[in-house]
Parts: sequence; C-alpha cells; structure tokens
Amino acid sequence: MTYWTLNALFLAIVALVAIVAALRIRSTRPWIAIAITLGVVLVMTAVFDNVMIGVGLVGYEPALISGAFLGIAPLEDFAYAIAAAILLPSLWLLLPARVGEPRA
Repeated sequence: MTYWTLNALFLAIVALVAIVAALRIRSTRPWIAIAITLGVVLVMTAVFDNVMIGVGLVGYEPALISGAFLGIAPLEDFAYAIAAAILLPSLWLLLPARVGEPRA
C-alpha cells in the first residue's frame, strides 16, 4: 500500500466528517478560521518536515512515495497536517455545546 492510498482512505473519512459538520453548522465563520489554521499548519509542516528529513530523523521507502516533493519532504507527508487541521475542528463543531455557550 502506498502512502497516497493510505492518505486517500484517511482523508475520505476526514472529508465526510467535514461535510457533515458543514451541513450542520451553516455559518462560514468556523470555516474561515479552519482555512487560516490550515495555512499556518501547512507552512509549519513544510519547514519542520524538511528539517527532520534533512537531519535523518525520518526516511521514506522510495517505492511507496509519488516522487513529488516540497523541498525534500514528499507531498504525501502533508496529508496528516490537512487531516488534523480539518478533522479536529469538524469534530468540535459536531459535539454538543455546553449549556449557555454558542457553538458557532
């Protein structure tokens, strides 16, 4: 199984949860915050993944990656950052709000 296959399975679940959250919360405010967070997380991932790979902390099986890179980090590495930045807030939006506190 390649990293893209694993990422596709996981990101499909993330997309499903995000769609359910979007249908439940019709406000765009949370999604603007999620988009900003996603941008910050992707930049941080690009910097720190390149550092970790560059110093040899992490390595990848060449046969399992696509060969597309951002610096020396394979693009597959960014799926986890995307999933975290979208899944966690989506789950938060789906959880019931405490009494007296607005959700979005």
